[in-house]
Amino acid sequence: MRVVDIIQKKRENQVLTEDEIRFLLENYQIGKVPDYQIASFLMTVYFNGMNTEELKVFTKTMIDSGETIDFPGVEKFLIDKHSTGGVGDKTTIALAPIFGALGMGTAKLSGKGLGHTGGTIDKFESIKGFRFSNSKEELIKIVNETGTGLMGQAESIVPLDKKLYALRDVTATVSSIPLIASSIMSKKLAVHADAIILDVKVGSGAFMKNIDEARELATTMYKLGRAFDRNIVCILTNMDEPLGNAVGNSLEVVEAIETLKGNGPKDFTYLVEVLGAQALILKGDIKTLEEGIERVKEVIKNGDALMMLKKFIKGSGGDPNVCDDYSLLNIATETLEYSVEESGYIKHIDAEKIGKAAMMLGAGRATKDDVIDHSVGIIMQKKVGDRFEKGEILLTLYHQNNMRDEIIETLDGAFVFSQEKVEKIPTILDIIG
Repeated sequence: MRVVDIIQKKRENQVLTEDEIRFLLENYQIGKVPDYQIASFLMTVYFNGMNTEELKVFTKTMIDSGETIDFPGVEKFLIDKHSTGGVGDKTTIALAPIFGALGMGTAKLSGKGLGHTGGTIDKFESIKGFRFSNSKEELIKIVNETGTGLMGQAESIVPLDKKLYALRDVTATVSSIPLIASSIMSKKLAVHADAIILDVKVGSGAFMKNIDEARELATTMYKLGRAFDRNIVCILTNMDEPLGNAVGNSLEVVEAIETLKGNGPKDFTYLVEVLGAQALILKGDIKTLEEGIERVKEVIKNGDALMMLKKFIKGSGGDPNVCDDYSLLNIATETLEYSVEESGYIKHIDAEKIGKAAMMLGAGRATKDDVIDHSVGIIMQKKVGDRFEKGEILLTLYHQNNMRDEIIETLDGAFVFSQEKVEKIPTILDIIG
């Protein structure tokens, strides 16, 4: 078997066999196939795609390149909720305790976040003393007690993905739908879960900028999950403005806690309710979304979800009193109120620019070696569809005396205004599966 023949076959848009795909990827992993040939192959996939069976083999080979992880001894129905990322996405902080209160669990392997703000672990590390599980045994114990387990990303899982992604990054093939789907799903499938919920963000603050491409990605991942006999649902959600009102690690922790107290922003609260309801449907406890949403509302109203968060924080070395006393969090005391010299309605918010401004304040990382400032961030006072008057505050920046002109200039370019009334953007755009 020759690599050049495999490349040519895919170039001619023919279907590759399992043996051909495995030969190509396995030999690349051990250094027997050079980068330039894999780069050529990636470009053929970019233009011609892969069918579901090819993608299944491709993904299975990726999974087999490293170890797989299960959680023997976990007594919960495990949900793996994955988001493709966005601005103000603090969903796991509120959703995981809800899973726990509903008798389910989530065991997540999370890395440090790049971009606008930190990842889930970074946000939890806003809480003094908090540390995530250092071993699988610790994670299993805390999942059984609280429904939530967090552990650092294992380098041994899907190592081939990291090698391929580095090449995709320099060959303009990152945006290939099959390659994105395989990259995400290989990591999801390598770690045991009873069901998978994929939150695919769509809009200016997301990787997928338009609904058609996002729907194609979600459909591809759904079919791939079903090909592996996994219980899966994909939800397309709006990221044409920040999710909720808070952008920044400590600020997002506060907003997630307030959501568990029943005081969260409408868009974020609704997303959490729908995701919780979908988990109950996947588990088989209920049949309708409406019934599931009522169950989620109930565990928020009776305080069970907040209690689960407190137990998780305490079990992770943090102070659970942070849920009632936000002064225990490190939140910047210097603020700047942003307004404009006109009146009208907010027609559009470029979420990516809001995220960029937060990152310039120190809330995120441009490189993996950057140090996050958990205290800084942005609170949105107005969202798309809201009316505002001249000089009324649109957002508040929390900073450490590091305000710069470029931050304000970035915010100036983030808003589009209208004199006509503007409709609110729906939070949930589509549900696949």
